Amino acid sequence: MSGLLALLDDVAAIAKIAATSVDDVIGQASKAGAKAAGAVIDDAAVTPKYVHGFSAERELPIVWRITRGSIFNKIVILLPAAMLLSAFAPWAIYPLLMLGGLYLCFEGAEKIWHWISPAHHDVAEQTEKKKLTGAHLEEQKVKGAIKTDFILSAEIMTIALAALPTDVSIAFQAAALAIVGLGITAVVYGSVALIVKADDVGLHMAENGRLGATRAVGRGIVHGMPGFLAVLTTVGTAAMLWVGGSIVVHALAEIGWHLPEEIIHDIAVSVAHGLPENLHGAAEWIVTAAIDGVLGILIGLALIPIVTRVIAPAWRAVSGGKGDASAH
Repeated sequence: MSGLLALLDDVAAIAKIAATSVDDVIGQASKAGAKAAGAVIDDAAVTPKYVHGFSAERELPIVWRITRGSIFNKIVILLPAAMLLSAFAPWAIYPLLMLGGLYLCFEGAEKIWHWISPAHHDVAEQTEKKKLTGAHLEEQKVKGAIKTDFILSAEIMTIALAALPTDVSIAFQAAALAIVGLGITAVVYGSVALIVKADDVGLHMAENGRLGATRAVGRGIVHGMPGFLAVLTTVGTAAMLWVGGSIVVHALAEIGWHLPEEIIHDIAVSVAHGLPENLHGAAEWIVTAAIDGVLGILIGLALIPIVTRVIAPAWRAVSGGKGDASAH
């Protein structure tokens, strides 16, 4: 009997250690996932366009197909790649992270340029829309969305990997990245599903609601969704520029060039010192984020001619004219 009690005691101790490890993994995954906020918001802002124009009954199946593709991207392709990178080439993490930051800067600045000069982009979009008519429209849209997701997922997983402690095991890293990948996928595409069906829900409430308040809420949802999507796009763009700029600055510091990070820190501290002490932390964060965002815009604007005139033509030449160098 004493042996059985000792065994149960050992099992309880092992279970306690395992539970602590799970808590540690989830905690680190949450911190790592938070670092990828810019790419996550961008993903949620971009995806609804891929179901635009389809019948209501096809919207959720399309979102589900893209969700499955996203899970495959993160868990089957990018997670093993991240583990190999961590095991055999950890020195490459920050250069790759910097490339992801540059991409976010470019995407954010390109969106701003689109808003400033929409004519050229609108013509290109209409031309592409005409090409995508016919029986294979849904298939091509889904493939395009999954390709876009792959790039954003690569950024998310690289950012998350760089945010994890370096003194943990490969198994710990893999578990944390799996939680990040699955959690972010659930949040992004769950949000997308709610967004794309919000109009239908609002219309149903407006037309069939038994109470005046229900019908009023339905009308509010229908009228408010365009504005909400515009705000989401704006927030996503701002987040991309802020996160992209901060990634580039932090990656440069990790590689060995600390000057940009030190200058930004000194400016933030200087501004905060002119405010009440209880506002110092918030002021430093806001100033740092603002400077990172401005740097993101400048870096992105500098990249636009390089991408459009050099990288994009080279990519089209290599791929035989299929696709583009930019994700969306």
